[in-house]
Amino acid sequence: MAAYGRGHSAPNEFVDIDGLRIRFNVGARGAARDGAYPLLLIMGLGGHLGMWRPLQRLLGDVETITFDAPGAGASTLPAIPLRMSQHAGVVTRLLDRLGYGRVDVMGVSLGGALAQELTHQAPHRVRRLILAATAYGIGSVPGDPTALMKMALPFRYYSRCYFERQAPSMYGGRLRDEPDLVRQAAAFWSAYPPSAWGYFSQIYALWGWCSLPWLHRIEQPTLVLSGDDDPIVPLINSRILAGLIPHARLRVVRGGHLFLMERAEAVAPLIRGCVEA
Repeated sequence: MAAYGRGHSAPNEFVDIDGLRIRFNVGARGAARDGAYPLLLIMGLGGHLGMWRPLQRLLGDVETITFDAPGAGASTLPAIPLRMSQHAGVVTRLLDRLGYGRVDVMGVSLGGALAQELTHQAPHRVRRLILAATAYGIGSVPGDPTALMKMALPFRYYSRCYFERQAPSMYGGRLRDEPDLVRQAAAFWSAYPPSAWGYFSQIYALWGWCSLPWLHRIEQPTLVLSGDDDPIVPLINSRILAGLIPHARLRVVRGGHLFLMERAEAVAPLIRGCVEA
């Protein structure tokens, strides 16, 4: 895993959208690459934008846009929980406020569901799509019941000891056998813990959501990434996504649910290859 740290990103900034104060960051702003589009990165359940830094460093001059979802990281919590379509609306207005028209989009886990919804809701804003460790909502093949029960509560964000005990079986991959890596991740996870209400609000956004009825209408070239040892989102879900999205291809990576971090050196070239094609 790439070492955690500040990376090459600019200082974090805030923008007001629909009464919410959203924290965002633009990395490698204005990078000079012919025909390049910025890459919008959407983090998973309870995560904060800093979790992208190991991967951002390896993407080099790829301009990246990251943000904290409402109720996560340093963004404010909505008074009423948002549905997935409303979260997509917040993201669209964030792009508007930052002056971005069309972007490439990558989402991981819950962020992958939001990336699908954004592509469905505003297809003209998405050039290429990358879906990592994610599924399609209702109808998805469930993961390990014990791992899913641990995911249902945000304790891992509040206690490093809890994270270190549960992460190996919960996330799989290298975290099963590398205690130093688990301790490193635990410190990072606790940097910006979500509020409990914000965490459950994100889960609420996923309840009742399903992309199966319209996946066949996603026309964007799509890269589906999956770990081969993911207790939370089994590989079969990625195979189904890649099979239903017309212009999708699947790449399976050695690793667990956090393969984007534990195998960042192997994944970064795949991402660059997708957005630079």
